Amino acid sequence: MAPRPWYGGPRVFSRFQRFYNSVKLVADWGALTLAFALAWYTRFMVVGPDAVVPSTQESLETLGLALVIFPFVFRWSNLYTTNRGRSHIQEVFEIFKSTVLATLILVGVSYFVRERYSRLTVGLFAAYAFVTLSLVRLTFRALFNLLRRRGVNLKTILVVGAGALGARVVETIEQHRELGFKVVGLLSRHVEKVGTSVRGVPVVGHFSGLAAHLAQHPVDQVILALPLEEQGQLRGLMETLALHTVDVKVVPDLFNYITLRGGLEEFGGLPIISLQGAPLEGWNRVLKRAFDLVLSALALLLVAPLLLLLALAIKLTSRGPVFFAQERMGIDGQLFKMYKFRSMRVDAETSGARFTTADDPRRTLLGAFLRRSSLDELPQFWNVLVGDMSLVGPRPERPVFIEEFKKQIPRYHLRHMVKSGITGWAQVNGLRGNTSIKDRIDFDLYYIENWSLLFDLKILLRTALGGFLSKNAY
Repeated sequence: MAPRPWYGGPRVFSRFQRFYNSVKLVADWGALTLAFALAWYTRFMVVGPDAVVPSTQESLETLGLALVIFPFVFRWSNLYTTNRGRSHIQEVFEIFKSTVLATLILVGVSYFVRERYSRLTVGLFAAYAFVTLSLVRLTFRALFNLLRRRGVNLKTILVVGAGALGARVVETIEQHRELGFKVVGLLSRHVEKVGTSVRGVPVVGHFSGLAAHLAQHPVDQVILALPLEEQGQLRGLMETLALHTVDVKVVPDLFNYITLRGGLEEFGGLPIISLQGAPLEGWNRVLKRAFDLVLSALALLLVAPLLLLLALAIKLTSRGPVFFAQERMGIDGQLFKMYKFRSMRVDAETSGARFTTADDPRRTLLGAFLRRSSLDELPQFWNVLVGDMSLVGPRPERPVFIEEFKKQIPRYHLRHMVKSGITGWAQVNGLRGNTSIKDRIDFDLYYIENWSLLFDLKILLRTALGGFLSKNAY
């Protein structure tokens, strides 16, 4: 038998949760007191040393109100409950929201129960409180992350389901040991799997032995990880778990089908699992469009002289129009005309559509230079200005090629959930011309899933610094 841990075991340690919350409350009081002292000193000793200083009684009354109101709001925001799944950023954001709300309540209560305290001091106090409270909570998290990685303060988990989904649960929990969870066993529907292990965790029994196992080996949480073909077992398992005081979680066997921005949503109180969602909605879409409008208009103004020179050069060196308009597929499968400077002979596609290749004989002499330097793409700023395209996004393809790609490459169609772009994450990583379509799709989907304006700026900067001067541009 393994020796008993020096701290008394994970379940013994977890009994100190109330004590831990009390420590957090005392630490918050200390942080708030420090923040108030800093605010008072900044206001009356630094910013306005000649201002009338409130009496000690007034300051202590205001601080006393803060020490009551802030913990009350924090408790309402679940900042005094254990939420191991909440990230550092999520907790800091929750502290920010709670600090703003608590400050507004403090101002309101102060206005009605006593004379109004210095508004600048209260504003400084809110800023200092957010910083000090965040530092206190992040310190607590760092300390407990260290302890949990060493096996202290663990929440024990029993996984019901020893197949591929159960293995994924075990792997995910093992990769995030800082959250303080430990899988102590799995149950399987197949008797022959009992006694084996899944990713180092033993299969300790059969589904039918769930009640007996919980009675003999209590755990903090049970996770049901059943594949679709075993969903019929769910009702019986839930009826058994209803007789035990244990947290129950369900991992739906849908992760293979979840693509862009999938997850749990709520509609009128009804929980809905979203397998596939639009990545740019609401204000994100407005911000990206505004970003495109401003930069594309500015770009057209700046490169207007160059556009005129290139148009004149094309007209003088080859027969045919200056611009080349080609049908491409954009967001939601809508077709639009994408404009480029013509770089090929006017009879280039008399034998049908095909990709360009290195040393393509269809190119004009000037066209070869335009394609290598990507100067032929400059007219697409107009496509961005009128809303057909975006500055950054997956490159648009021709419909004749898309039908073929959709059959060959899974999830290819997802790239049409956003506007096509002049440049993209795939292009600045060298995936242009005759390169792997699958690799391009992987980069495109990564961009869509992780979109932000900062990501767009990063791609545009890399493009400006040579991202389009690729050896595969022809």
